[in-house]
Amino acid sequence: MYNKFPTDRIVYFSDAIFAIAITLLILEVKIPSSEDLTTLGTLSVLQRLIPSFIGFLISFLVTALYWRAHLQHAQFIKSFDNKLLWLNIWLLLFIVMLPFSTAFYAKNFGYNGPFVFYCANLTAISIFNYGMIKYIIKKEGFDETLTPLAANWLTFRALTGLVVWLLSIALVFILPVVARFTFVVIFVIQILGDRHFKKRSKLNQI
Repeated sequence: MYNKFPTDRIVYFSDAIFAIAITLLILEVKIPSSEDLTTLGTLSVLQRLIPSFIGFLISFLVTALYWRAHLQHAQFIKSFDNKLLWLNIWLLLFIVMLPFSTAFYAKNFGYNGPFVFYCANLTAISIFNYGMIKYIIKKEGFDETLTPLAANWLTFRALTGLVVWLLSIALVFILPVVARFTFVVIFVIQILGDRHFKKRSKLNQI
């Protein structure tokens, strides 16, 4: 029984899945028919598509964010064992689901249920993203690249996404408008956190 798998093949396969999922997002923004354009006009038709474009934009950025995290994780992986392989597969499963959950949410923009389903999909991605980095740290150990400082920052960043999506689910029943914009917190923390981490890394090298 093989306990190790080719790292490059798994990373390339993962990249392909991310690429397909992020491309499929735009296909869920339906092209207006000529009848709709004639009846409603271009401006009205585009206004009706605003929720779909919002869903597309959010999911595109979020997918890009998790792909970036996956790239960062990959540089610390010396080899894939069975557990890490399956953590990666489960992560990709929920990445593949994202175009559907995005379309479900965008086409029912005013309802809480589809938004909860969408956030649940993102929560699942966050859980396996967090699980991967924790297992990578445990499996590979610390070295010159994966320092304790880097490990702490990667773990905190993974947890941030998980907390934000769970918070969005909780808030939608109290402050539905606020809940739909909570995702911005992830990007703010990432930008500020990356700057702080780089400063700390430079100080540790002095």
